[in-house]
Amino acid sequence: MKIQLTKEHMQNLFKFGLFACVVIIIIQLFPTHDSFNYKYEMGKPWTHELITASFDFPIYKSEEQLEHDRQEVMKGFVPYYQIDTAAATVNYERFVSDFQRRNGYQPILKNEIRQRFSEIYATGIMSAEDRAALQAGGTEQVYCIYPDRMTRSMPVSAFLTPKAAYEQMLSSGTRADKNLLGSYNLNLYVVENVTYDSLASSVSEAELLKSVSLTMGVVQAGERIIDRGEIVTPEIFAVLNSLKMQYEKQSSSVQQQVIATVGKVVVVFGFMMLLFAYFYLFRPRIYRNYGNLLLVLLLVLIIVILASFAIRFQSGVINYYMVPYAMLPIIIRVFFDSRTALFVHMVTSVIISFMVDDPFLFLVLQIAVGMLAVSSLKDLAQRSQLAQTALYIFLCYTVGYLAFSLMEESDLARINWVPVIYFAISSMFLLFAYILIYLFEKLFGLISSVTLVELTNINSELMIKFAETAPGTFQHSLQVSNIATEAAKKIGANSLLVRTGALYHDIGKMKTPGFYTENQLGGKNPLLEKDFEAAARIVIDHVPNGIQMAKKYHLPEQIINFIGTHHGQSKAKYFYNSFINAHPGVKPNEAAFTYPGPLPNSKETAILMMADAVEARSRSLKEYTEKNIGDMVEDMIDAQIADGQFKDAPITFQDVEMVKTVFKEKLINIYHTRIAYPKANETAETPVAVPETTGGERKE
Repeated sequence: MKIQLTKEHMQNLFKFGLFACVVIIIIQLFPTHDSFNYKYEMGKPWTHELITASFDFPIYKSEEQLEHDRQEVMKGFVPYYQIDTAAATVNYERFVSDFQRRNGYQPILKNEIRQRFSEIYATGIMSAEDRAALQAGGTEQVYCIYPDRMTRSMPVSAFLTPKAAYEQMLSSGTRADKNLLGSYNLNLYVVENVTYDSLASSVSEAELLKSVSLTMGVVQAGERIIDRGEIVTPEIFAVLNSLKMQYEKQSSSVQQQVIATVGKVVVVFGFMMLLFAYFYLFRPRIYRNYGNLLLVLLLVLIIVILASFAIRFQSGVINYYMVPYAMLPIIIRVFFDSRTALFVHMVTSVIISFMVDDPFLFLVLQIAVGMLAVSSLKDLAQRSQLAQTALYIFLCYTVGYLAFSLMEESDLARINWVPVIYFAISSMFLLFAYILIYLFEKLFGLISSVTLVELTNINSELMIKFAETAPGTFQHSLQVSNIATEAAKKIGANSLLVRTGALYHDIGKMKTPGFYTENQLGGKNPLLEKDFEAAARIVIDHVPNGIQMAKKYHLPEQIINFIGTHHGQSKAKYFYNSFINAHPGVKPNEAAFTYPGPLPNSKETAILMMADAVEARSRSLKEYTEKNIGDMVEDMIDAQIADGQFKDAPITFQDVEMVKTVFKEKLINIYHTRIAYPKANETAETPVAVPETTGGERKE
């Protein structure tokens, strides 16, 4: 069976690939040694969950303990020295040769001198510095390695220094012999024959240090180590350090790295696929728009990157709680909706929780903060709202952390207050969300409630020009904006977006304001002097003219969409019907009387189309009664439905009925009958003043 990939399939695969790329990037951001990600200090309470040994592992000694043990074992270290027994013969023969060359005869007492050389070199001559150093270090014995590779233990005190050896050569015999030997300058031939053997000594030292045990016990699998709230004693501190070292050893192997990576991929990929499914199933408008998906994924990556950076370089200055995690739900809430903001925030928080040392506390705080952020920032219309939300989030962080700490410690004195500073820094960073919202609006073509509020300012340059150029159309736009806003609130649409779109939907009439009845102050209508097609074209042109003007004033695309869709692909019915009546049997040029569209493509644009039609039609009613207004609303909207104007809009029949009800109520209130004020009868006589009376009697 041949599989055909449609355009939609290719788009889905591409979007899936975007999520997969994000997964790969996030995996790279995970800390490299996160197997034992706990923070602990000696003498401080353990703030994490119960730890039990999942495998047997030795308890490693600390560096201080190892250094102490090394020093102890090195007290028994015996250095090695090489002893050159041939030095006696060599130096004696050198002496005799030198003496005979200078004096022309051999020295007297030749045999006596040979015997003295043999004695001192057999005892061993060591440099004065080496002998003094050994004695100062408390070394009493050394190993002497003889030329035959035999090793003998020798006391340090038995060795002679060059000076002592020379004195020993002159210390025995008759006075005449001593005087004679002293005249031979024998000290030039008395040199050290016992030298330090660094190689043999190093090997011996290494073997001795190997005997020092690196461990001081074993923890059995399943053995309890420490539970939340317990103090980290020196013994437990050593066990925790040993467990951490064991994890790091395991993670350093290729097999362990592969297993850990697979686990990370499964976790991150699973949660990102949940996010992918959420957009695909429940937020198709976001899913279909590449810009929207890119924005969400970019925000997720930014938060994860900041968290990873803070975790990798965590110190007394940097902490991962300084990252403004709440910025993610705030920005998404501003552009999209609360459910999406909270869902994305929770997925991101779960992923980051696998990087931190206390995932439970982190998740609890982030869920609470996320819920508070989307609740307190329902509509960001003022800068002060962001500051208030930042304050609320700081309080939420602080209260949540303190409550959690009190449950663990049960003592205020043992609470660590440093994280409160981190929460304050994180909350202050949230104020930069206002700048980021503006940047993302420009980069991704989105529109926020802040921008919408600014656009609804009727004192702006464009609105003032609109009111001056086409005052009737401006008033019509205000009326449409009011009734459309109420209808949007009723069916859960974006009321602020509808209000803004309604204010600008007819700005194209500013180009030729005199051709529209609402701007004419009596007299003839210039459109009636033109043929029907030309008149229809002038009326229809207010749509493309409005789009052109909106682009000139850099209005967002979402507002321009209202201008293009507020008539959909309907006809200029007045001129269309007039043409048919005036030319019976002649088929009119449909395109000449039809608005270019497109059709309304959202609830908001559909509401505006209905509001625009019923408000304009209401001005032509001869009598404003509840029945007349109700019938008019029903006829206009039913005609639009029958004409297929809402087939591209995700609006239900129930929504339409609710919109009709709102329109009827608002128009009845606008055109309600007022009480006629009575006029004073000018022919009536002036009433006569009645004299004051006291006690029922008339005053004269």
